[in-house]
Amino acid sequence: MNQPRRAKALAPVLVLTTLVASVISSLGAPLIPTIAKNFHDSLTTAQWSLTVGLLSGAVSAPVMGRLGDGPRRRATIIGGLAVVTLGGVVAALASSFDMLVVGRSLQGVGLGLVPLTMATARDELPKYRVAPMIALLSVSAAAGVGVGYPVSGLIADQLSLSAAYWFGAIVAGLALVCVVAVVPSTVRGRSVGLDSLGAILLAAALISVLVAVAQGTEWGWGSPAVLGLLIGGFALFVVWTLQQLRAKAPLVELRLLRHPAVLAGDACATVLGVAMYMNLSAVTEFVQLPRSGGFGFSASVVVAGLILIPLSAFMLLSARALPSLTKLLGVRVLLTVGCLVVAAASAFFALFHGSLWESFLMMGLLGVGLGTTYAAIPGLIVQSVPQHETGSAMGFYQVVRYVGFSLGSALAAAILASHSTRSTGQPTVGGYTMVAWVGAVICIVAAVLAWVLPAREEPAPSPEERLAEGEVHPLGVAEGKDWAAVASDRDGLRPHLRDGGAEP
Repeated sequence: MNQPRRAKALAPVLVLTTLVASVISSLGAPLIPTIAKNFHDSLTTAQWSLTVGLLSGAVSAPVMGRLGDGPRRRATIIGGLAVVTLGGVVAALASSFDMLVVGRSLQGVGLGLVPLTMATARDELPKYRVAPMIALLSVSAAAGVGVGYPVSGLIADQLSLSAAYWFGAIVAGLALVCVVAVVPSTVRGRSVGLDSLGAILLAAALISVLVAVAQGTEWGWGSPAVLGLLIGGFALFVVWTLQQLRAKAPLVELRLLRHPAVLAGDACATVLGVAMYMNLSAVTEFVQLPRSGGFGFSASVVVAGLILIPLSAFMLLSARALPSLTKLLGVRVLLTVGCLVVAAASAFFALFHGSLWESFLMMGLLGVGLGTTYAAIPGLIVQSVPQHETGSAMGFYQVVRYVGFSLGSALAAAILASHSTRSTGQPTVGGYTMVAWVGAVICIVAAVLAWVLPAREEPAPSPEERLAEGEVHPLGVAEGKDWAAVASDRDGLRPHLRDGGAEP
C-alpha cells in the first residue's frame, strides 16, 4: 500500500483495533449461564471465563505498555492481536472448560491494546487530527461494548457458544491483517527495558488472591489451601511493592501514590471496578435464570446483552456532560457524587428486582455513576502530578481498574457460591441481593475516600501541568492537551533515565 493510502487508512484501522477490546469484553458476563450449561459446570465455575480474561488484562496492560515503547510499538500491537486471535480460536474449539479458560486468558491480552492505539495516533497523525482521534478511540472503546454484548449474545443464541468466540477471533484476525498492512514502524524514541520480574510477581500475587476469593466458599474459608493462597498472595504483593520501588524501570510507578489525589483516584477506580463487575455478573445472570425457580426472567442471552446497552449509553452521555459538571461542582465533588450514584444503583437492584424493566433502569443509573467517575478520575490525577509523571500515573490508573474488574468478578462468584442451594447448586435470590448490597457499601467507602483524601494540601503544580477547569474532554482527554496519548506514551516518562540518569 502506498504512503498516502496507508496514511488515510490509519485512523479506521486504529478504531478497528480499539473495538477488539470491546469484543473481548462482550464475550464475558452475558455468556456465563450459557457456558455453565454447555460445560455442565456451576455458575461459580463458569465465572472464571470472565475473571481470567480480566486478570490477563491487568497484567498485560503494563507489560504491553513497556513493550510498546519507542520502536517496538507496531510489533507489540501485531503480537497482541495475534495472541488475541489465537485465544479466540482456542476458545471456539474448546472441548473442556479448562481449554476455554486458556483461550479466554489469551483473549484478555487484547485489553492492553487501547493505550497503544492512542500512542500510535499521537505519533503518526497530523497534529490537528490527534485530539479528535484520541477522543474517537476513547468513545469507540466504550460504545463498542454496548454493541458487542447483544451481538455476541445473538450469535451465541442463534448459532452456538463457539460461534461467538469465532466471531471474536475473526474480528481480531481482521484487525491483525489491517495493522500489518497499514500501521507504520515507529522510529523515534529508545526502548525501555521490561520489568519481567515485576510482571511475574504481579501475576502470581493476583492469581493467588483471586483463586482464594473465588474458591473460598467451596474449599472453606479456614482451609489450609485458602489461607495459604491468601497469605501467599498478600506476601507476594509486599515483595512486588518493594521490588517496584527499587527497580530502575518499574512495571508500575508506585511512588505516585504520594499524591493524595492520585491515591484517591486510584482507590476509587479499583473499588468502582469491583462494584461494576459484581453488578454486571449478578444482573446478567439473574435475568437469565428460569422463572420456575421463583425469581429471574428466563431471558435469553440476547436480552441479557441488551440490558447492558443502557450502561454503555449513559456512560457516554455522562462523560459528555463532564466539562459542564466539572465547572459547576469541581472534580472532587463530582467524583464523590458519582460513587454515591453507583452505590444507589446497586441498592436499587437489591431492593427492586421483580420486573425486567427494573434491571434496565438499574443499568442506566449505574452507567451515569460510572461514566461520571471514570471520566473525572483522569482529570483529578493529571491535575495533581508534574507533567513528566502524567504517563506513569495514567498507566497505573489503567492497571488498578483491571485489578478491580478481576476482583469484582471473583468476589461475585464467591458470594453467589455461598448462597447456593444444596439440591440444585444454583444461587438463591439472597445471593444476588447480597452481591448488590456489598457493591453499594464499598462504593460508599469510595465516596468517603474521594471526599477526604484530595482535601489534604500539597504543592500545586504549575499552570502548564494542570488541566484547565472545564476543559476536560469526555473520557479524560483535555482540549489542547493530549493527555490520553501522553498516558500511553512512556518515552518521555522519565527523561533522566533515558539519558542515563539515576532514579530519583
